[in-house]
Amino acid sequence: MDPVIVRVVSLKKSYGPVRALDGISFEVGRGRIFGLLGPNGAGKTTAVRILTTLTRPDDGTAEIAGADVLANPAKVRSLIGYVPQELTVDPYLTAAEHLRYYADLYHLAGAAWETRTRELLALLGLAGQEGRRVRHFSGGMKKKLDLACGFLHRPPLMVLDEPSLGLDVQVRHDVWRYIEQLRDQGTTVFLCTNYMDEAERLCDEVAIIDRGRIAALGTPAALRSNLKRDVISVEVSASHDHHAEKLAALERAVAGLDLVRETMKDGTQLKIYVEQNELALPQILSSAAALSVPIHAISYSRPGLDEVFLHYTGHSFAEGNEHHG
Repeated sequence: MDPVIVRVVSLKKSYGPVRALDGISFEVGRGRIFGLLGPNGAGKTTAVRILTTLTRPDDGTAEIAGADVLANPAKVRSLIGYVPQELTVDPYLTAAEHLRYYADLYHLAGAAWETRTRELLALLGLAGQEGRRVRHFSGGMKKKLDLACGFLHRPPLMVLDEPSLGLDVQVRHDVWRYIEQLRDQGTTVFLCTNYMDEAERLCDEVAIIDRGRIAALGTPAALRSNLKRDVISVEVSASHDHHAEKLAALERAVAGLDLVRETMKDGTQLKIYVEQNELALPQILSSAAALSVPIHAISYSRPGLDEVFLHYTGHSFAEGNEHHG
């Protein structure tokens, strides 16, 4: 059996003069959580709409478990569960009625429907809420019910478009745990997100998409390590009268060090991007001591996916969101 469940080759899609997808290609391995990470308007939802047979590409191919989305859309739909950004639940139906409706759509037998309904409601923390009408549900509960409906027929591939959008922190973590449980049960998850922390936490592999193109592809760890830089943050005491001058002097001093790639001031903090923090840190401390810089705190970290995005696209993630509105 082919270990690749999603195969996309040179996919293109334009809406008038706007090129939403400009020849993207990637593969998703079976039983993995694959993240398509990018700002609003980068092309994520267009890719999802093509994979779920809702939109036809202009060029290129997309297959789900060997089934072509154009040649065999009915087969593709039987292989996927899809939870869009927008809530799709009906406010006047109960949770149980929703699940029964989807069970009928998927031709699930009564016994299978009842067993899966119980399992899903328990898994998502909705047990005991079956008889309540959805108009009395919170936004987080509605999203959980959407997820339950999408997974009721246990498809090999779950397609989730911005699953945490608008959710509070606790509910986001509940949803994340559920997505991880799906993966652990052997389901492949295709996840569109513009949350860095979501991609870092959940994804086995990430494709960074920007302006319709794949800018980088790999595991989050590999993408970070490819930058070959760490971040050392030096914070000076705000109570010191000349902290701004001291920070500027430190920035000038460390900029000349061989291991320092870049520096950036942010209020009372100086971020120093270095190749090897274990070698650069003593040199930076030595420079600070020579200048009598009043250090309040110093820390170092590996670069995050926001750094990766900046490196591969030439602009920050936040700028990407602003650019596309």
